[in-house]
Amino acid sequence: MTDLERLWDDVPVGPAPTDRILRAARREQRGSRRRPLLRSAGTVVALGALAAAFVAGTQVSGGPQDPGPGTPGADDRGSVAEFSGALVAAGSCEVLLEHYVDAGQALVGPWGWDTYPVLTRLTRDFAGVARAASPLPAVSAKVTRATSSDTGTNVQEAGVDEPDLVKTDGEVLYRLSRGLLTSYDVTGPEVERIASVALPGMTEAEILLAGDTVVAVAPSRVLTVDVADPAAMQAGTRVDLTSPVVSARQHGDDLRLVVSTGLPELDFVRPDRRRGVTAAEAERRNRAIVADTTVADWLPRASVDRGPEEQLSDCADVAVPSTTAPLGTTTVLGFAANDVAAWDVTAVAADASTTYSSTDHLYLATSGAGTDPWAWGCATCTSRRMVLPAGDGTTQVFDFALDGIGTRYAGAGRVDGALRDRWAMDEVDGVLRLALSPTSETGPGNAVVTLRREGEELLEVGRLDGIAPREDITAVRWFDDLAVLVTFRQVDPLHTIDLSDPARPRVLGELKIPGFSSYLHPLGERRMLGIGQGLVPGPRGSRGWGAQAGLFDVTDLTAVRRRDTVDYAPGSYAGASADPRQLTWLPGRRTVVTVVSRGRTGYVSVLRLADGRMTNEMVLAERGSDVDAVRLVPLADERVVLVTDDDASNLDLDGPAGTG
Repeated sequence: MTDLERLWDDVPVGPAPTDRILRAARREQRGSRRRPLLRSAGTVVALGALAAAFVAGTQVSGGPQDPGPGTPGADDRGSVAEFSGALVAAGSCEVLLEHYVDAGQALVGPWGWDTYPVLTRLTRDFAGVARAASPLPAVSAKVTRATSSDTGTNVQEAGVDEPDLVKTDGEVLYRLSRGLLTSYDVTGPEVERIASVALPGMTEAEILLAGDTVVAVAPSRVLTVDVADPAAMQAGTRVDLTSPVVSARQHGDDLRLVVSTGLPELDFVRPDRRRGVTAAEAERRNRAIVADTTVADWLPRASVDRGPEEQLSDCADVAVPSTTAPLGTTTVLGFAANDVAAWDVTAVAADASTTYSSTDHLYLATSGAGTDPWAWGCATCTSRRMVLPAGDGTTQVFDFALDGIGTRYAGAGRVDGALRDRWAMDEVDGVLRLALSPTSETGPGNAVVTLRREGEELLEVGRLDGIAPREDITAVRWFDDLAVLVTFRQVDPLHTIDLSDPARPRVLGELKIPGFSSYLHPLGERRMLGIGQGLVPGPRGSRGWGAQAGLFDVTDLTAVRRRDTVDYAPGSYAGASADPRQLTWLPGRRTVVTVVSRGRTGYVSVLRLADGRMTNEMVLAERGSDVDAVRLVPLADERVVLVTDDDASNLDLDGPAGTG
């Protein structure tokens, strides 16, 4: 008899026993050493579908049960959120709390939350990079997907805007600095300040611009500003959140925030010899403390214009993973820029806060961190949010279709390996592509994996393993039929990977050069720029590490060449390595402008391209601790506005090129 059949036999006639089904499923998962796979039509998925059907009101005998007035989790709208398979709607506060408590008790120890990953050891041997058996012909592809948004920000995906310190509509530029929003007229030969308005509590905020509305997003606050008259800007609706915003994206006039609620801060007991509290006793008490938590400890709340705090989502609508996932709550808020208080909510009872947005889908992924057997990981523990590493060496991905401000569950999948960050995700023509680092479930190499939606599953359709064994992924760039990966240990291998057939990813070429790139940016169809670190040459050898820009020729993807490099001073750092918003490409001028710092001084590096070479001019931009706030905002006429923490001005791009 299968697990599902045994559970089915236990179902009595009468009200749908959703809580019993989920509880039994969790017991089965805890008692099994086998890792469940979302990509297979196995018992867990079938069980999740069964539970979802019960939650939605499917009857065994008799009609759907009325929860009755005042029952926790009762949904006044008449139905719970539509989830099935990998995600199951909780259906009630009791079921949701049981999920949090059961999973939480498994994670608590004598000192509280067990937040340190364990280094594991592999005993198997693995092959190297997978390659075609015969030599590959020369392959070329267009690499032109990179773009600045209409508001002037260098973004990951065309058509999907991201928050920044500066935004423009081409006529007025808005800069947020230290909680002060300032408007500038950028239509004339000089940038002219218009007005300013103070935004209380927004010192760490960034902004989005939609029509006549600026939306400022801070870690735990959202504030709208009416900028219909840039000379008389007025603060509008304010939303305060009890959990931090980890991602914000804009599609047209619709905005979407991802809010991450980690493990609750509880008053845990610790072992104490003087008081006779042993480790075993402390763990027992801590498990009891977790058992006494309420739903309010696990779910985020919000208040509008200083009103009372309310839970963001109904318990019934929170989706519970039907397989093990890092514990936490990830909540997606969708709203129109001019009506932030009228939000659409989708919530998942898991820490899946690695976020990627295409033009019509949102993907939430668990990071798979803490399982790399070749490096010690480190969990994030702060006063606002505690995150536990995933323990099974896999990454789960939840797929949501976007419809206006709505976010509808579309499917899920699980793959072996770990995501480095959002840049390791990309979607083209319904195919999700992932660049994965090694974990205890893989060999020592990195991987590229393709997944396609079939029904409510993201099925793995192609996989290329063994890329650069025991090297770290430092940069990823995706194009329509191509992936470019940079890995690093002692040299900088740049790998080109053919994705024209998603079922058969293949390595096209590999270029090994000193140093490494942390950010890749396409420059037209045949050139690509790498920004990172390298050894600065000197008359007697290396002068040490410093920032480096490399110009790559990708005409033949089987034999990529580095045509030129610009080496900056020893000890320098390229801002785009960590924040791509500090780089702007001006195709009409064949010029890249990017921020390079040394110590507490920031410069704009003006890189001009001609005949496969780069010339460099260094322009002083900022001194002090605010170099990270420097932005280079492109305008339609190929002018660039240099924005610092204090002011905004036109950047002179017509002067002679230097060799700095």
